[in-house]
Amino acid sequence: MSRIGKLPIQVKDGVKVDITGDTVVVNGPKGELRFVKDSRIDAKIVDGNIVTSKKEETPKAGELWGLTRTLINNMVVGVSDGFEKKLEFKGTGYRAASEGNKLILNMGYNSPVEMEISEGLEVKVQKNTITVLGSDKQKVGQFAAEIRKVRKPEPYKGKGIRYSDEVIRRKAGKAAGK
Repeated sequence: MSRIGKLPIQVKDGVKVDITGDTVVVNGPKGELRFVKDSRIDAKIVDGNIVTSKKEETPKAGELWGLTRTLINNMVVGVSDGFEKKLEFKGTGYRAASEGNKLILNMGYNSPVEMEISEGLEVKVQKNTITVLGSDKQKVGQFAAEIRKVRKPEPYKGKGIRYSDEVIRRKAGKAAGK
């Protein structure tokens, strides 16, 4: 029995939810998100809350029940509050700039790395911090992971791009011998 699937999803003020067939559409101040749920899962609006349930008692339906509830909850939170990921970079000469719909990263390579910012995302650069904002949790996380992949943090000096809450385990390096 899914403990997550049982929980109702509270719809916040200013958020409009429309469930038609297998399509769930959530509108809010930060945009509109769509999701096509599996046909084995049922979603209904009851007393201003979204309630999910299984249509059949199979192991796969049990797996999808909690997943569907979490995805719909992320949509409701995304269109009302939004999601953000913060990345920090450290290294001599490392720079980042946001120009229009491109993120330009100078991370010690011969030429700067230009990344196209997806529609629905916003990128802010301040000093040595890059902030990715958006209403779709998956897009925010994916774009942040692609930024981090440009120059992963190394364990000796800690240079590279890392999440703001990530802890890099440092290695000692070579010991000075006699």
